[in-house]
Amino acid sequence: MAAETSKETNGDSGKTNGTLNGTGPAPPSSSGQGKVDDRPANGVQVPVVQNAAEAAKSLLEEPEYDSYPLPSISLEKRYTDEPRELRVVVVGAGLSGVLAGILLPPKVPGIKLTIFEKNAGVGGTWFENIYPGVRCDVPAHVYQSSFAPNVNWSEQFAQGHEIRAYWEGLAKKYDVYQYLKLSHKVEELRWDDERSVWDVKVRNLSTGETFVHEADYVLTAIGRFNAWKLPDYPGLRDFKGLLRHASNWDPNFDPTGKRVAVIGNGASGIQLVANLQARVQRLDHYARNKTWVAASFAGDETAITPIPISAELQESFKDPNEYVKYRKVAESKYWRGFSSWLKGSELNEKSRQEFIKIVEKRLAKKPELAASVIPDFSPHCRRLTPGPGYFEALTEDNVDYVQTPIRRFTETGIETADGRHREVDAVFCATGANVDMVPPFSIWAGGKDLTQLWRQGGEYGFPYTYLGVATPGFPNLGFIHGPHGSGRSGTVPHSVEVQVAFFAKLLRKLGREGIRSLQPSRRAADDFVQYADAFFRTTVLSENCSSWYNSGRPGSRIHGLWPGSSTQLTIIYRDPRWEDWEYEYLPGTGNRFAWYFGLGGTRKEQDPNVDITPYIRDPATIDLRDIHESWWDLP
Repeated sequence: MAAETSKETNGDSGKTNGTLNGTGPAPPSSSGQGKVDDRPANGVQVPVVQNAAEAAKSLLEEPEYDSYPLPSISLEKRYTDEPRELRVVVVGAGLSGVLAGILLPPKVPGIKLTIFEKNAGVGGTWFENIYPGVRCDVPAHVYQSSFAPNVNWSEQFAQGHEIRAYWEGLAKKYDVYQYLKLSHKVEELRWDDERSVWDVKVRNLSTGETFVHEADYVLTAIGRFNAWKLPDYPGLRDFKGLLRHASNWDPNFDPTGKRVAVIGNGASGIQLVANLQARVQRLDHYARNKTWVAASFAGDETAITPIPISAELQESFKDPNEYVKYRKVAESKYWRGFSSWLKGSELNEKSRQEFIKIVEKRLAKKPELAASVIPDFSPHCRRLTPGPGYFEALTEDNVDYVQTPIRRFTETGIETADGRHREVDAVFCATGANVDMVPPFSIWAGGKDLTQLWRQGGEYGFPYTYLGVATPGFPNLGFIHGPHGSGRSGTVPHSVEVQVAFFAKLLRKLGREGIRSLQPSRRAADDFVQYADAFFRTTVLSENCSSWYNSGRPGSRIHGLWPGSSTQLTIIYRDPRWEDWEYEYLPGTGNRFAWYFGLGGTRKEQDPNVDITPYIRDPATIDLRDIHESWWDLP
């Protein structure tokens, strides 16, 4: 039997296991002897019942109403504060998956969480990327969780191994490993509409075994660049030297004295060039597209060498209040400057002039290169990349900056479209990954595969979502830090925490209200896409440049960022618009309140050890904005 939906479908008014058919027990009289009050209710004389047996019997009798008759329903023998168990799967244990593993269990009563991670450890991009010079391009004290800061970062801009250790430490501290299945790769998601569950096909990479895991709700936390791939150049397989993607670095490779090629000038390519140049015999840097290289984000200048945190500053962090002050100043800078990506803004033009000065200063040894690196699009059309040492490396005699398109690979090197052949010992492709944000595994529901719908040439041809968190036609499926997952401002960890908190609200609603499945409406998703399109036309992101903001297709729809500031994103995720969702309720009563309200009370109020008046506390600690807002408190 189909479950009741929000579209006025008919429900089942019959009995269900563990329920009593009727309108519910009448309140006891003040005498305390089990006698039911005989005052009229809705024009019906309520019979006097002397004992529990007669009370139970009365529940089975159909009352005769004078007007507006409705069939009786079944009450679930449960309390309102007893949600059903939810089997939740999180795909991925990078930064997003770790934060989900920390925050969801305490926020979602009844959750049964499983996290599948294809790698042998947590950390995502920081687990996979070990190439020379890999580090975060924002300060370490900014790139961390809000609730468990590390006061002992060794550098202002932490290297990859230290960032990985931080997230591993959080996973251990909050016992995320109890939910983790490492070296387990999700290969397919398939929605079973009859059972309202996801069948998650998983491969154990250690044993080769494939199995199916059932889930009531699935959250993808696969990251934005989770599936690196080598470029598809003719003759690629003919090359006899070392060929690697930057995300698949060979730790045994010694570049000293070698002839090396680096393809790509995104963040990884820029870091590789800056760090390899002084060690190799020759470096060919293939950069098809121009990009803006900044000195810093928000005024925090990076360097190719470590910038240690002074002993005096480190000592001050022992005072928690001093550390909070320091971090507030450090992080607040990243929430400002939103207008710099608006077309024609004063801030954007100021950025252009500053970046041009950086180019001219750092390319002073080879000023002729300036015209080859300065883009014709505005700053922020592509993501800015602080590139300490990058321009300086390009001016060295052992570096060849190549913008001529690659024609083919040979056994010994690379041939460009002008016919020139450059022999190399090793090629490192810093060419990104799945910038279209299409998941690397099929997701089936209603006879359609989401990956085909989103792929270029598909029904949508882009990641079609509602607020970046879900998509119509795919019930009980959410995306953490996927399309539109973070704003131009703010920080990545904060954006992820806000999204996880959003999904906690969604899962609590699912578990406590007897909702079988939910998905955003098509109208709500269309309205969001229409707004995003209109907004991004006012920004420099809509100019003719290629980036992961637009699936690498200049001028196409922007889906890589939130259409607004991160402050706005936080407000919108904090209070879900439940009216934008469509629901199916658990089959049985056909009444949306029967399961949710249950027996009309709560389990906690019957426990004498539970504080039933948490709202009564020291008035000095009360913030009127939070009165009766905390979801876990009673009553």
